[in-house]
Parts: sequence; C-alpha cells; structure tokens
Amino acid sequence: MDRLMLIRVVVSVAVALGFLIAMRSPKIIPTGAQNVAESFLDWVRTNIAEEILGKENGRKFLPIIASIFFATIFLNLTSIIPFMNISSNARVGMPLVMALVAYITYCWVGISKFGFFGFIKSSIVLPGVPLPIHFLLVPIEFLSTFILRPFTLTIRLMANMLAGHIMLALFFAATQYFIIDQSGIWTLAGIGGLIAAIGFTFFELLVIALQAYIFALLTAVYIDQSIHADSH
Repeated sequence: MDRLMLIRVVVSVAVALGFLIAMRSPKIIPTGAQNVAESFLDWVRTNIAEEILGKENGRKFLPIIASIFFATIFLNLTSIIPFMNISSNARVGMPLVMALVAYITYCWVGISKFGFFGFIKSSIVLPGVPLPIHFLLVPIEFLSTFILRPFTLTIRLMANMLAGHIMLALFFAATQYFIIDQSGIWTLAGIGGLIAAIGFTFFELLVIALQAYIFALLTAVYIDQSIHADSH
C-alpha cells in the first residue's frame, strides 16, 4: 500500500460513495446531487454507449462503460490536485485492470453469441480474401485482436498520464529552482516556467477528459465489434 495505491483506493471509494449518495432515493424529477449524477450518466449513455451500440445494447452495457469512464477521469484528475500531484493511471496497474475488464467483456460477449470457435473465426478470418492471403492475414488479425488489444488500451492511457505528470513536474521544479535557488535574471526564467506550468495544467485537463472518453469509447467499439463479429 504505497502512495499511488492509496490514491486509487480513496478516489474509487469517493466516486462510489458519491453516486450512492446521489442516487440513494431517486426521484422522478431529479434535484441536487441526483440531478448532477444523472446528467453525467446521461452524457455517457447518449454520447458513448448508445452512439456506438444503439439504444438496446447501449443501455445493457452502460454500467461497465460508465464505470470505466468515471474511474478513468477521476483517477486522472488527481494529477492536478495539490498534494496528490500524480494520476495513479500513470503507473501500469490500474490501466491494465480496466483494459482487462474491457477485453474480458469483449471476449465474453462474442463467445456468448457465436461460441468460442465461431467467435475466433469471425474475428480473424476476413471474408472474400483469397486463400493464400489468409496465411498472412490470420496471424496478424489474431495478434492484433486477441494479444495486442488490451496492451494498446493500457499503454495509451498510462503513457499519456505519465507524460503529463513529467511535464508538470519539470515546469514546477524549474519554477522553484529559478525563483528560490537563483536570483537576478533567472527570476524571469522562473516566472516563464510558472506561466508555462499553469498553461500546461489547463492542457492537462483536456488530456484528462479526452483519455477517459477515448478509453470508454474504445470499450464500446470493441463490444460492438464483438456483437457483430460475423460481419467482420
């Protein structure tokens, strides 16, 4: 239980409690915390789940898509919160767990619908391709679909959050060094570093939201591919 694990636990519990409290006694006409929670959930439902999967499947898989979205965005936000100053998604553990959840859901949906071998065949065998080409394409499709997919989800999120943390740390460290440890003309460099750090913090906010959206969106896309694997 190190600092990053503690951040994960605190944020996860806080998000779960927040939704639990907001929806503890739901009303037909929402107000207050319920209104905020429903607005967030409705945005994910409309712009990610139903946009990719349609109304029926979108509602069916909304819990997992929404869970991934809110876990990602709130864990990302700790990178700009004072005294936390890092997203726990900048270390591989949590992104890998969420990627595996998305990957297992993808496989489970396809296997449930087409059977194990039917799903594998539908996912890696491209229709209308000459037989000799299959010897090249089948291994590539299998590697891309069943081996690399969870790792690309993991690395995309982790690398972006780690890069943002490093940049912010460098800007703020440079500000402290030039303003506190140096003097004279170097103070101007420190002020420039501070301005850059503030500007990059706002850019990091964009990255935080974008990475959560991309992760949830790709989860929905993969589930949709699994549902329609026979039309590959």
